[in-house]
Amino acid sequence: MLDVEAQEPPKGKWSTPPFDPRFPNQNQTRNCYQNFLDYHRCLKIRTRRGKSTQPCEYYYRVYHSLCPTSWVESWNEQIKNGTFAGKI
Repeated sequence: MLDVEAQEPPKGKWSTPPFDPRFPNQNQTRNCYQNFLDYHRCLKIRTRRGKSTQPCEYYYRVYHSLCPTSWVESWNEQIKNGTFAGKI
């Protein structure tokens, strides 16, 4: 199980996420959600294989830049309770 409370922002310079051609429209809701899922999938796979989770920081930065804090808190609570609807 992923420890969602232990998530800390990666060190270094934070910048605006680059353009993602999968989400060309102004509404970035799907982009936010997809990067949240990608981050947790990346963590799950890399920790299972015993590899560094440093490459997952990209997804963390993107979803923290795009997603409202209330959504992230809600999703993390749902993951913790086992009620999250997304496939991680």
